[in-house]
Amino acid sequence: MMAEPTLETETLKLEMRGSAAIVTLARPKALNALTVDMRLGLSAHLWSFARDPQVYAVVMLSESPRAFSAGSDVREVIGHARTDLAAGRKTFADEYALNWQCECFSKPTVPLINGMVMGGGVGISQYGTHRVAGENYSFAMPETAIGLFPDIGAAHVLARLPGHVGQYLGLTGRSIGRADAYALGLVTHCINSEHFDAIIADLADTWPVDPALDNRHRDCGPGNLAPYRALIERCFSAGRVEEIVARLAAVTGEQQAWAQGVVADLTKRSPLALKITHRHIREAAALDLRQTLQQDYRIAAHILAANGDFYEGVRAAIVDKDGAPKWQPSRLEDVTDAMLDRYFVTLGDGELVLPTRENMQEARA
Repeated sequence: MMAEPTLETETLKLEMRGSAAIVTLARPKALNALTVDMRLGLSAHLWSFARDPQVYAVVMLSESPRAFSAGSDVREVIGHARTDLAAGRKTFADEYALNWQCECFSKPTVPLINGMVMGGGVGISQYGTHRVAGENYSFAMPETAIGLFPDIGAAHVLARLPGHVGQYLGLTGRSIGRADAYALGLVTHCINSEHFDAIIADLADTWPVDPALDNRHRDCGPGNLAPYRALIERCFSAGRVEEIVARLAAVTGEQQAWAQGVVADLTKRSPLALKITHRHIREAAALDLRQTLQQDYRIAAHILAANGDFYEGVRAAIVDKDGAPKWQPSRLEDVTDAMLDRYFVTLGDGELVLPTRENMQEARA
């Protein structure tokens, strides 16, 4: 089938091929770190696709061989916030509104992910109908390493993973491959990238999406986390981060080295971000995605206003790249409950209020 004319911007490309709308993230040198303009463009495209009767399905691709998306461009966020706090907060508000839009989008969405997907990249790929993992797929929510927390609604997802694996992934920021992601339900199919063009061709011809993917899915085995799932459940079910660390430190025997590695990772993370993340994931178990995104905004707004670990984490990891953040406080035990409470308190009139799902469906008309 002859491809129809392509509409391109510098970092986000759109191609209509038959009944498939193909969106390509095209910022490969930055591993498709999502900018404000990329998110606004994607949002506008999704509204257009929802209203276009010729669009059957939306496919998301990456121009980078290494990444679907490494997350949001946090350097850009920090730049906005330093100049104008309200502008910094708006970058978060717009991102979470896009995440909610992805959840409420009513047509098949098929991100074809072959490479890393993290942070904001998870936010634009996790909430559709399907998620395809190629052979190089990896998933991570590494925000605690830069003084932030797993936002983009991730706490809603992580809270519902079995055996407290969500706390493990959210606190450590460790990555997992597609076998583990499939076992946990983070992806719907494991299909090697050599089949991506055939999938697009089927969707362009309006083949039903489920058989187009089901017929190409292959089992990838139990995953690398399988031997540690019982240990993760025992350690990460603790009610406080200090207790998680203590349980890991007490592990002996053949799993001791792995547990000590996890402790070493946690020790490098922002203590404040760890405690925010732990509480947020636990509370998100009782929230729907819309409520979780609104809570994300509340926490993120307080973090920006505090001018603390998030700024320092971005400096150490991305700006100066010295890998030596100076966290405040520097120890878990110094992060008090009263200190933690300040990041969950209401913003009053400044709260993010997302439309209901019903309102979102009405708005596409």
